[in-house]
Amino acid sequence: MISPWDRWYSTSCCLCCHVRTGTIILGIWYMLINAVVLLILLTALSDPDQYHYHLTRAELANSFHVMDDANICIATAISLLMILICGMATYGAYKQHAAWIIPFFCYQIFDFALNTLVAVSVVVYPNTIQDYLLQLPGNFPYKEEIMSTNNTCLVFMGLLFVGCILAFKAYLIGCVWNCYRYVSRRGATEVLLYVSTNDTTVLLPSYDEVAAIQPKEPPPQYVSR
Repeated sequence: MISPWDRWYSTSCCLCCHVRTGTIILGIWYMLINAVVLLILLTALSDPDQYHYHLTRAELANSFHVMDDANICIATAISLLMILICGMATYGAYKQHAAWIIPFFCYQIFDFALNTLVAVSVVVYPNTIQDYLLQLPGNFPYKEEIMSTNNTCLVFMGLLFVGCILAFKAYLIGCVWNCYRYVSRRGATEVLLYVSTNDTTVLLPSYDEVAAIQPKEPPPQYVSR
């Protein structure tokens, strides 16, 4: 009987490329995105006055200034961690080290769970979309037209958009998981092949096999003539 894991196992992904190639491309793409974010954050740290909000009350300026710096530092650390995780996945897929792919796979599961919570929040709290639209800048394209739409239609469109994102992320999770299984199976096959073809390897019998062997009769005594 075929297990559910083996039923979804495949060595090919989108664009008819191998799962190893797809994982390498995905890891490089995530690294580039996080590198751009890291560059923006480092620019904000080097020139904080350009990115801080101009507050009307001077007594609150210092507290918000410290808060913004702390958030930028945390975001910078997260970007560095993401670059490291994506680099590990790329190296693991290229060098066929399955353990290096696990952190990136765990990140994908965590990201998928967060997006699922977003979809649940849209269903439970339909006014979330309206609150989000109010926070957008005034020059955002088609902001007034979107806000004038019926709330039920907005919820449906939001769920459709989040559902497409979840489906795409689930497909990417499946590709990385198939890459991990492929690399793991290939490593196990190479070990078995080495053991079976190595002439210096001696496989000792088990205790039951040794006990089942009948003792040989002693040789006849030597008689001198």
